[in-house]
Amino acid sequence: MNIYIDADACPVKDETVRVADRHSIPVTLVSNTWMRGPDHPLVRRITVAEGADAADDWIAEQVVGGDVVITSDIPLAARCVEKGAKVLRPNGKPLGQDAIGMAVAMRDLSAHLRETGEITGGPAPFTKRDRSRFLDVLEASIQALKRGK
Repeated sequence: MNIYIDADACPVKDETVRVADRHSIPVTLVSNTWMRGPDHPLVRRITVAEGADAADDWIAEQVVGGDVVITSDIPLAARCVEKGAKVLRPNGKPLGQDAIGMAVAMRDLSAHLRETGEITGGPAPFTKRDRSRFLDVLEASIQALKRGK
């Protein structure tokens, strides 16, 4: 089992490393530019070539069933779920096979509404509750994967 983080804008890198450390699971931070991250022997940093989907492509090529991916990127989530990975958003909401279709539809609708000027703001701010939910869901997901579920 490995944990891959789409790291460019991920607010839960440190939290992920803390949980991974308890379970001795390697964590790979993937980004388009070099970034400082948690210094830990289980953490590997990958900086990919610049490009809109370079980090996503790298993660999707590496991930296998039983891995965990942390991302807010819906197309990347769909690719990883298709390969059997467990995908979590940084707010702790899982993106499983049943949720991907709805997430893609909502993403497309939001993009359309932004284009027409109906929506001018971005996503809701990241909260302490999101961070707490993420920690709970990541721990539960790892436990379930270890049990083979």
